[in-house]
Amino acid sequence: MNALGPNPLGIDKPAGQTRVVVAMSGGVDSSVTAALLHAQGFDVVGITLQLYDHGMALAKKGACCAGQDIYDARQVAERLGIPHYVLDYESRFRESVIDDFADSYLRGETPIPCVSCNQTVKFADLLKTARDLDADVLATGHYVRSRASGNKRSLYRPADLDRDQSYFLFATTQEQLDFLRFPLGGLPKSEVRELARKYGLAIADKPDSQDICFVPNGNYADIITKLRPNAALAGDIVHVDGRVLGRHDGILRYTIGQRKGLGVATGEPLYVVKIDARTRRVIVGPREALETHKVFLRQVNWLGDGPLAELPEGGVEVFAKVRSTRPPRPAVLHHENGATWVELTEGEAGVAPGQACVLYSDDGNEARVYGGGFIERSERGTEAEAQLMRLTTMAEQNA
Repeated sequence: MNALGPNPLGIDKPAGQTRVVVAMSGGVDSSVTAALLHAQGFDVVGITLQLYDHGMALAKKGACCAGQDIYDARQVAERLGIPHYVLDYESRFRESVIDDFADSYLRGETPIPCVSCNQTVKFADLLKTARDLDADVLATGHYVRSRASGNKRSLYRPADLDRDQSYFLFATTQEQLDFLRFPLGGLPKSEVRELARKYGLAIADKPDSQDICFVPNGNYADIITKLRPNAALAGDIVHVDGRVLGRHDGILRYTIGQRKGLGVATGEPLYVVKIDARTRRVIVGPREALETHKVFLRQVNWLGDGPLAELPEGGVEVFAKVRSTRPPRPAVLHHENGATWVELTEGEAGVAPGQACVLYSDDGNEARVYGGGFIERSERGTEAEAQLMRLTTMAEQNA
């Protein structure tokens, strides 16, 4: 594309006069994003964030924003001939993401640090830096799509649903979304790798990152124990019927819906049903005790049309995704008196506090993302709720 031709990013000036800051992690996706925009004639500036200690990072393969990744991003920028800057966000990342991650486990939750990172570091601090550099937009390699809708932009799932990252971007505010662009949203991953080869990028065959970037070897328990020793205090493993089945070495080692590694044997399949952080109890029960029909949300980010407070009485039909690995399922969204909750039409198992409930218009690859919130608590079936209430009452009486 000629730098003076139409602007594919929706900016009302030629591409050659449009400055784009690209968040470059050193991986294939962000590198191809920079290469595509550069080939289209945009004024591209690459920024890589140093988020944690290089010594720890270099010992871990498949982590983003590590020492090797910074080197790879710099090499790509040199290949493309674009400016590239490395910003030290280590203290900000520690405060906003790592500390929050550890505190969430102390509360008996299962956190999603990638969402916190997007909320605070990537789409807040980095976006401000992009504006300070007089950028017109900030582009990333995420697999989602955005489109102009009147005087604002709306968020959609990507063409390649196997790579869908919309679950981790639900907290993107409208102001941030209007400034962001996602050039890979209409492409499959296989084509992105081919583009990396076409542009002669050395990272074309680099593996995708798999684990939480600041957790060496996927052992998050060690990180949390160092930061919050109280999360590793022992406690009881209790059946929903009140029986004490054994002991555990810390609630941080458990999550709702977990079956393996419980450390107890009763002759029946058992699952973690609830984590009581106050009493340090891990409550287990049969699979049916996991069946969840209602989730209450906090920190709701609404990207739908009209104010959330003006939802019709009786709620609105949506599709809800309660874990990153689950597909969106039919649900009804309610908002009354400042409270937001979702009724899951078919029920879901293993819904964990701290995870996200992300809302969509449907379950296809043209689905619009309506936003979502973090799961504060959930309600199960009548019998399971009654059993859990009895256990709570007993614990309070014995306290």
